[in-house]
Amino acid sequence: MDDAIIIGGSFAGLTAAMHLVRARRRVTLVDTGQPRNRYAAAAHNVLGFDGVPPLDIRRAGLANVLAYPTARHVAAEAVGIGGVRDDFVVRLAGGESLVGRRIILAYGVADQLPAIPGFAECWGKTVIHCPYCHGYEVAGGRLGLLYSSPASLHATVLLRDWTDTLTLFTNGLDLPDGVEARIKARGNGVLEGRVAAFLHEAGRLRAVRMESGREVGLDAMLAHPRVLPSARLHEDLGAETLEAPLGPYLKVDDEGQTTVPGVFAAGDLAGPRHSINGAMHGGMIAGVGCHRSLLDWS
Repeated sequence: MDDAIIIGGSFAGLTAAMHLVRARRRVTLVDTGQPRNRYAAAAHNVLGFDGVPPLDIRRAGLANVLAYPTARHVAAEAVGIGGVRDDFVVRLAGGESLVGRRIILAYGVADQLPAIPGFAECWGKTVIHCPYCHGYEVAGGRLGLLYSSPASLHATVLLRDWTDTLTLFTNGLDLPDGVEARIKARGNGVLEGRVAAFLHEAGRLRAVRMESGREVGLDAMLAHPRVLPSARLHEDLGAETLEAPLGPYLKVDDEGQTTVPGVFAAGDLAGPRHSINGAMHGGMIAGVGCHRSLLDWS
């Protein structure tokens, strides 16, 4: 029996695993090899790895973890989970079952990309979700902001540090009363109507075409698609979720434990703010919390 089974092997899961194996605990890391940031050409704001492809960082992290004798990696999809603290069972797609005393859920979230031609091809390249992560590479260009909800509007102020040419695309949605005038007063443009297509060359955006047929030249677009958990294993366990503007996430305490005893969560699955650094911090909290829960404090 493992001390912990970690489901999800990207930055949060690997960080949690590292803390546990360095405490000489037996850990199995279950991972599909399909992290959310696989579409991004480079990771940024990660000290020592700025500009390095996130998949390369992940491979190095997995090698670090597997250098410890109590670590095991299983390349598979977890399709079911049950049990209670000290006796959990995880079912894999191939029919194998794993048994562990604790569970760490780190399978992240999946972006629900809009069905606009060209959006998916540009995602992670010139259609970006975070200016702190990718804004520097498109700074000074013609930037767009694809409106999805009032939560998008903070970017009309935020993006001014990256561009003097910003256009908000309402994409057929109504803006709150008085917002359009304030946006224009800041020197930003507002374009009503739906976006019909993203015109690009190998993911490099050059324009968007509106349903009216009008083409608007752009170098990059900031968008905030809704996100959903990448798996439903937390539902099997009955873990409580909270709702954020972009989607649900698991409720965890200060130790990274969910509302289910013995089940921890970390990374994008466990909070509304998503970044590599945040995922690693959450992985550390969950890994240490999981380890402390295994100790006999009597």
